[in-house]
Amino acid sequence: MGVGDFAAGFGGGCAKLPPADSIGIYSQPMRPEMPEYADQFELQVSIQDIRPAIWRRVRLPAEVTLGTLHDVLQIAFGWTNSHLHDFDINGITFGMVDVEDERFIVNENAAPLGAVARLGSRFTYLYDFGDSWEHEVTIERLLKRGGDSIECLDGARACPPEDCGGPGGYGRMLEILADPDDEEYPSMKQWVPRGYDPEKFNILAVNKKLATIAKRLGKKTKLRRV
Repeated sequence: MGVGDFAAGFGGGCAKLPPADSIGIYSQPMRPEMPEYADQFELQVSIQDIRPAIWRRVRLPAEVTLGTLHDVLQIAFGWTNSHLHDFDINGITFGMVDVEDERFIVNENAAPLGAVARLGSRFTYLYDFGDSWEHEVTIERLLKRGGDSIECLDGARACPPEDCGGPGGYGRMLEILADPDDEEYPSMKQWVPRGYDPEKFNILAVNKKLATIAKRLGKKTKLRRV
């Protein structure tokens, strides 16, 4: 089953084309192989405009919807799902259709990841339209018959606190926390979550939380230690 079958699953109704060499009319290079059911993707996801990078690598079935990918990314990074979000894939916006919006949006819960992305694809996941946390998502690997696990494989650094003002506000926050003599230090120290460490990433805790998504979908999840 290829992209045509996936697309038909959320209303695309795309028909499969015959092999290029059977009709001899295609001159473009072959596209990367499209996923099938039981295949998995490995994704590398980084929050943009932050250095050192805050990133995660996750593995999940190609058949999951973008809505489920949103849930996975919220847990993998440590966001609290307190704001709106959307995906921009090749200029098409996928998101929550039950939210009032003047834009044309495709229902993320009706769009399997494997129908809209392939090996090597890059697209944007935007969380919090105010702070504008833009995540670049790259499909790094396609695992044929890779199983149905949902897991975080690796990552670095803690998620920024919610409502800290986007990348610019986050950078200023770190400057203040690094300087006890800053006049804003006492209030900022009190504002950030208790025990917040910008360099800490607990992959075991992430995978325990991902187990809730896996259970909901009837998938497996793996607990991985760094």
